[in-house]
Amino acid sequence: MTQIPTRVLVVDDDEPLREMVAEYLAERDFAVDVEGDGSRGLERASSGDYALLVLDVRLPEMDGFEVLRRLRAGSGTARLPVLMLTAHGDEIDRIVGLELGADDYLAKPFNPRELLARIRAILRRAAPEEIVAEKTAVPEKKGAPSASVLQVGDVELDVDARIARRGGQTVDLCAVEFDLLKTLLCDAGRVVKREDLAREALGRKLMPLDRSLDIHICKLRHKLWPDAGGLERIRTVRGVGYVLTWDAGEK
Repeated sequence: MTQIPTRVLVVDDDEPLREMVAEYLAERDFAVDVEGDGSRGLERASSGDYALLVLDVRLPEMDGFEVLRRLRAGSGTARLPVLMLTAHGDEIDRIVGLELGADDYLAKPFNPRELLARIRAILRRAAPEEIVAEKTAVPEKKGAPSASVLQVGDVELDVDARIARRGGQTVDLCAVEFDLLKTLLCDAGRVVKREDLAREALGRKLMPLDRSLDIHICKLRHKLWPDAGGLERIRTVRGVGYVLTWDAGEK
């Protein structure tokens, strides 16, 4: 049976670069479309035809930040994986992109092999996964959840369906946030090193001064516990990593 190519949209106003990316990915069995401005890129990305969007920050008509903001606000595009392209050394662009919901970023100029590796890592995180056994150290909810469900306190993660709930209410998480939460739930009560979180959720090593992991953790805290009143359920262990905690009285 012939495998259907994964469809990727590349939005960048640098024509030689986007054509190079399109050719490189096409040679590796991706179906690639390209656009040179933000408005048209948003229109095509909103069609629901793509598995991933490669999005430059600096675009005519509408910049990449606004494109991303509108995608995340749309019901049909809120979970579309997005890899942002930023100027080399521009930390502000990377931080803003991640805060707006980008799954990862890549600074220009870049090696096409790294682009391919990051695309594949994002797609792996976004795809349905094999059943993950629930660890016995994690407190269980009455009613014996299935083996594909992780739960700590009022937070529940359906690994197969890639659905997160808090207090029975669905919480919309991007692929990175979902995998961060899954990793923390699996080791609830124990510190998970930053390097391990980066490998599991970002699919790569952290670079010096790379704040992408911290930003995703911050967004995860806000989405799950917007009413925490200063209580940190994902606690920072400075210089080491993060630990998911819970109230022992929770069911």
